[in-house]
Amino acid sequence: MFKRTKICNGVLLALGSAVALTALPAFAQTTDRIEITGSRIRQIDAESAQPVFKMTADQIQASGLVTVGDVLNSMTSAGSPDFSRGSALTSNREQGGQYINLRNLGSQRLLVLVNGKRWTQSVAGYTDMSTVPSSMVERLEILRDGASSIYGSDAIAGVVNIILKKSMEGGTASYYMGQNEAGDGKSEDWNFAYGAGSQKGSLMFGLNHTKQGGVMAKDRAITSSSYGPDISGAFSWGTGPWGRIRPVNATGGAGTGFDLVLNHTGGELGDGVGQSSRDPANYHTRSGSNLNDLFNSTSQMDFQSPTRLTTIFAKGFLELTPSVSLTSTAMASERNSTRTIAGYPLASNSQANYPVYVDKDAYYNPKGNQVAGAGLGQDLFFTRRTIDRPRTTENASKTFHFDAGLTGDVSLLGSSWTWGVGLNYNDVSGTTLSNGNLNLVNLKKALGPSYKNASGNVVCGTPTVPVPGCVPFDILGGPTAATKEALDYVMSVGQATYGSTIKSLTADVSGEIMKLPAGPLGLAMGIERRDVKGYDQPGQFEQSGLSTDLAGNPTIGKFRVDEGYLELNVPLLKGLPLVDLLSINASTRGSKYSNFGNTTNSKLSFVWRPIKDLMARGTVAEGFRAPTVGDTFGGGSQSFDSYLDPCDSLHGAAAKTPEGKARCTAAGVPVNFRQVNQAGNAVASGGGQSPTPFSAGAGNADLKPETAKTTTLGFVFSPSAVAGLTVSLDWYKIAIDERITAVSAAYILGQCFTQGVGSFCDDFRRDAVTGQVLSLNRGNSNLGKLETEGYDLGLSYRLPATSFGQFGVRSETSYVQTYKIKSTATSDWTDYAGEYPYYRLRSNLAVDWSMGSWSVTYGMRFFAGPKASCWDADTYCNNPGGTATWGTDYNKLPSVSYHDISVGFKTPWNGKIMVGVNNFLKQKPQLNFDANSGFNNGNSSSSSVDPDLPIDRFFWLRYNQSF
Repeated sequence: MFKRTKICNGVLLALGSAVALTALPAFAQTTDRIEITGSRIRQIDAESAQPVFKMTADQIQASGLVTVGDVLNSMTSAGSPDFSRGSALTSNREQGGQYINLRNLGSQRLLVLVNGKRWTQSVAGYTDMSTVPSSMVERLEILRDGASSIYGSDAIAGVVNIILKKSMEGGTASYYMGQNEAGDGKSEDWNFAYGAGSQKGSLMFGLNHTKQGGVMAKDRAITSSSYGPDISGAFSWGTGPWGRIRPVNATGGAGTGFDLVLNHTGGELGDGVGQSSRDPANYHTRSGSNLNDLFNSTSQMDFQSPTRLTTIFAKGFLELTPSVSLTSTAMASERNSTRTIAGYPLASNSQANYPVYVDKDAYYNPKGNQVAGAGLGQDLFFTRRTIDRPRTTENASKTFHFDAGLTGDVSLLGSSWTWGVGLNYNDVSGTTLSNGNLNLVNLKKALGPSYKNASGNVVCGTPTVPVPGCVPFDILGGPTAATKEALDYVMSVGQATYGSTIKSLTADVSGEIMKLPAGPLGLAMGIERRDVKGYDQPGQFEQSGLSTDLAGNPTIGKFRVDEGYLELNVPLLKGLPLVDLLSINASTRGSKYSNFGNTTNSKLSFVWRPIKDLMARGTVAEGFRAPTVGDTFGGGSQSFDSYLDPCDSLHGAAAKTPEGKARCTAAGVPVNFRQVNQAGNAVASGGGQSPTPFSAGAGNADLKPETAKTTTLGFVFSPSAVAGLTVSLDWYKIAIDERITAVSAAYILGQCFTQGVGSFCDDFRRDAVTGQVLSLNRGNSNLGKLETEGYDLGLSYRLPATSFGQFGVRSETSYVQTYKIKSTATSDWTDYAGEYPYYRLRSNLAVDWSMGSWSVTYGMRFFAGPKASCWDADTYCNNPGGTATWGTDYNKLPSVSYHDISVGFKTPWNGKIMVGVNNFLKQKPQLNFDANSGFNNGNSSSSSVDPDLPIDRFFWLRYNQSF
């Protein structure tokens, strides 16, 4: 059974101290207290030992950002999102949602609450922030500290608590629209909310619709090819749309003897006309330098995929008795997102277990029996990108949330206590529908024996045995030879269903045990039972591996959690020299999981005010993240992985170390081996995408929880001499052990050939002749450690009102000192801080001005320049020889700043008009190879530009009306 008790002794000591102090005289309480994020004990907000960042609804609207996810991703402590709108090649069910990657620790290590209650999660453990309607948000609270002792699993990087409006009198309506200066990326948002009630009860409801338009990569020069306008050709362009043919070798792969491509006009956009594919004279020998035979796949891809979301929301309150009330929240939303990527790079071995060739008796085979003569024909190994129909995936995801709870007050031990019992229900379900992949069964028939009948029509089969319903496919003739009927026959429609349900029952009580000289001794305790289940069910045809859609196996699993927690807030001293206040907070939580066992996590915090104006705070906390349904029960699926083969004789370990070369030679890899990409060309220094799919993401029933230790120390300075000014500085260090991670293809190959760990050499298979990796199996594992350390600096100053209006300044800055990973228990640490996307420094600044009905907000977002990969030592490389985690040579990108401005005017009829321009100085996008998913697993599937940073000026308008 899994157990943790590292700092339990300290917590128990704190609890014991609290009991010992109960004999002291009581001290009257005079200050109203509230519950804040990170604690279940009601207390004064300013006394919090937790570093909590807050953002109000007005600040959200002034930013010009539409969704809660957009707002949270703009924080300086947020890293690059796990799933970006630019990740069009991502095939998971989270595609189209918005996820927060706090401190670059991953969205699964962040707990999301709405009004203090767990929000929905996918099978893989991700919470889509876009499902929360921004129109109903009162404020956002982000706890940048570990909180597993209070909330349980996932609260390692921190907690996002979305506080919704409690009630509403009357109604509000709002409309927002915006777009890039180039006319794309159109966004629209409208919402309506209405509420009524009294102190005895209230009801409010809302309707919200958000639409975020897409941006095509081809529409800007810098994104119109994979690696920018200066690097194109063989490196940027992939499999061409014109038939390429080779013999079939003894193992079913591409043989030698001839390598031909159909003659055609046009270039890399596939915009030409092909000659007759049946005539052997209409082919030329393929050459990697003949770029017209390739295809710029970026021309058919999303740079940012479109999405739309509709949400219905209701919230109610009813006073049952003077001391007991009922509250309830219900929300239903539907998110529809679409992603578009280039037509499929089809090859005879696209599915290794079901190869398809141009049959020797096919009518359109230029080397077949009907052309070369009876008995002289041969089957052909082919490649051809089906640009005729780009691949699209539509993801319709429905989310439903319901919670209901009774809360009340009761007098106990001479003070008022608050109790609550509640039900929390979350459900996510969805379907995906994909087009543009091929039905290999039908394709095999369409490329099988065929002939021309007496009517001049080409028919599948033979004159004596025709194949009913089959349509012959002139695949080698390219897009100009493909008929609609043939494409309809060989194309497939893929589908899948998925869902996740989380049900929990909770009971809590909090109050004051007694009043001590330094303040009330606070206690909170509670229990929770949580049932989690989920499934991911690909269609039967997709599971079979008989289509070019990435084959997957079903995921089905469930587990139960029983938990209990205890929290004490102990004021120790007050009103002494250099001790205006000293208090500690101790909490512990025990959890029993049906799938792995027990875990106990504790936390100890302190608050010390040497003087009223200055507060010091700190915490030491244990945390954990339990394996998700997908982690444990995942069926796995195929994936086209991007990697650099260590045996590559130019860029791999075989070229750099004698040990690597010796291991590759011993494995039978040719001495001059070069890894090739999907176009068949040798890869650049960053590697390339596998020509055949690998098997990824299989669940691991032996996974243990991740464990974490979080330490923070900071201060808050609010000088009474300067009213309205608050400055805070917090240091943090988070160490994660037994991290649950998806093992990558690069990791498996590196362990085998670079590290010499023989057990990993059984997880892949190479072509016996060429040495290319044909298949590879990878899944999840508890592997190594992760640590990050840094600082958060905050400043807020509301200046006194003057005849020129009132000004306010807000600033937050995050500095990452280290971000290091230890991939195994025995490997060395690798520190990624300062490399993309682990920015060393990020800072936000906002300056507000208001006077009468007018208001203006200026915002600035700053990103320190990170290290990024060079193309090579001579190209896009301003630090040749400089060291980085990938070796030598790096390109230091310049720092960038984005400047935003908005102007608001309140109308006499209770309306408000706001107009704004984000990135109004038009900071141009940067070329960054590490942003490319094919170069270094970045977030951009189409190009080498970060899709999560502004691509253009963005103009927006919002109108709010109250009634």
